[in-house]
Amino acid sequence: MTSDPYIRVEDVAVSYDGRTEVVSGVDLTVGKGEFVAILGPSGSGKSTLLHVLSGLLPPLRGHVEIGGRPVVGISKGMPPVGYVFQDHRLLPWRTVGENIELVLASAGVPRNEWDGRINRYLEMLQIERFRDTWPMRMSGGQRQRVSIARALAVHPAVVLMDEPFSTLDEVTGRLMRQQLLDVWDANPQTIVFVTHSIREAFFLADRIVVLTQGPARVLREVVVDIPRPRRYESPELTERESALVDEVMEPWGYVHRSSAESRS
Repeated sequence: MTSDPYIRVEDVAVSYDGRTEVVSGVDLTVGKGEFVAILGPSGSGKSTLLHVLSGLLPPLRGHVEIGGRPVVGISKGMPPVGYVFQDHRLLPWRTVGENIELVLASAGVPRNEWDGRINRYLEMLQIERFRDTWPMRMSGGQRQRVSIARALAVHPAVVLMDEPFSTLDEVTGRLMRQQLLDVWDANPQTIVFVTHSIREAFFLADRIVVLTQGPARVLREVVVDIPRPRRYESPELTERESALVDEVMEPWGYVHRSSAESRS
């Protein structure tokens, strides 16, 4: 974390009905170029927090800023933000290239830059041959790579990623995580990555922000000082994962009982 955070979240609370808080008093900072994972149990408010960072959802109270500018809805004054959802959200009646063109047009990118940007990010993610392909003729992993390329093509200051690999099979998920790190290493942008996978968080992130059960509060932060490149199956990741599981079991509402206790 840098001394001058690029993303600043101060005492943010969020409610969908104006009364019941799903996020409550969250403080969070992210440095420029930092990869931060937001970790929490299902339903803890992780995705809601991303909606606030993107300007899609106003907080009930608190302050959010990116690059020194307050996040107040989706305004022209905001630094560009790329969003990768859990599902790819590609339009099936448009080709891969046309899906990315829609985002470039919406972001006001000059038309003469479209081809170069599309080709660059499809090539970085090793799917350039699918530019003229209909999304539904691609595998889930290939479609998710397109969604990442679409987010990066607008040259965002911040990339928000909401459990983008959770629906993929294990082998594809491991490949996608490594490809994401390769792209980030070549073009280090500020990434906020939501996950409920402790191992995924340790593999990807510089720092992990652990949330409580909803309403979400920050339970603790973990600096991931494991040198890069990391191996997903490394003993050190296994050890760190196991230790953090033990720490969050009770705060996340899980009670461990021995086999003897469960039989009594």
